[in-house]
Amino acid sequence: MAERKFEALNVPPDVLEKGGIEILRASVVDGAVSVALRRAFDDPFTWGVLLVDLARHAARVYAMETELSEDEALVEITAGLRAELEDPTDPGSTQALN
Repeated sequence: MAERKFEALNVPPDVLEKGGIEILRASVVDGAVSVALRRAFDDPFTWGVLLVDLARHAARVYAMETELSEDEALVEITAGLRAELEDPTDPGSTQALN
């Protein structure tokens, strides 16, 4: 049987320097997303701000690594968000583990 391994990202340099608390970890397992998170904020509105910030970071990575511009990537990401909000492909289940 092949050895399974987890390919973790590095901790961001500013976190190593200043400290912090991890609030979100997302991985792809057998083509599906597996998520661990902690509530972290008193107001759920802040999660919306965080999700948009993550979308912008992802768009910048696409712009660096593909032929898409940051704006084009963000349009596609936003379309994916709208589609998933309107018709969820996996409502899943959630447990508070931390």
